[in-house]
Order: sequence, then structure tokens, then C-alpha cells
Amino acid sequence: MIITGLVLTGVAALIHVYIFVLESFAWTGPRAAAVFGLRSAEEAQATRALAFNQGFYNLFLAVAVILGTALLAAGTTAVGATLVFVGAGSMVAAGLVLLLSSPSKAGAALKQLVPPLLGIVALAIGLAL
Repeated sequence: MIITGLVLTGVAALIHVYIFVLESFAWTGPRAAAVFGLRSAEEAQATRALAFNQGFYNLFLAVAVILGTALLAAGTTAVGATLVFVGAGSMVAAGLVLLLSSPSKAGAALKQLVPPLLGIVALAIGLAL
């Protein structure tokens, strides 16, 4: 179950790295507009600085999960698991905030929160056994 949990939280980390790239470097491009529902080039330009900053929050969550996974693999279980739980738990919390604040973005919120949530559950079970 530990490996399942780490794979699922790893998938969540990759999703958040992708979001980081879109928000921090491709915000004014067509892909970010499609993913985030930007209505115009003016809207993208007006929110560019905010998206750039938000992208780094997503990157930091991914880094916590990736570093935690590496530490777990190296045998530093307590620190590694803590980093994975904090990073993935923050991803879940952010997804819940998006879901509750913008129900029309339920699809995006679920993509953001389901993989890390399942990963947390699997990792917790694996560590408890």
C-alpha cells in the first residue's frame, strides 16, 4: 500500500508541476486559456502576475511530495511521510477550496484533489500495517 500511496501522490505532484508550468510560464497562451477558462487576452494579461505567483505555490506542493517520496525511499520514514502528507494534504485542501468556492469548476477541483486524497489514504494504511 505504501507504493500505491506514493504512486498516487506522485501523480498528484506531476499534475501540480503541469499546473505550475501553465500558470507561471504559459498563462497568456492558448492552452492555459482553455484549461482555466480565460475569456480574453486582456483577462490573461491582467491576471498574469497573480497566476505566476499561484503557479509557484503549486510547484512547492509538488516539491514537498517529491522530496518526501525520495526520503521515504531512502529509509527516512518519519520525515518523508510527513512531507508527503503535508504536500498531498495541502493539494486536497486547495481542491476542496476550489470546489466549494467555484462549484462550476468541480471537474478541475476533483482532478486536483482525488489523486492526492487516495494517495494519502493508501500511504496511511501502508504505514499503519
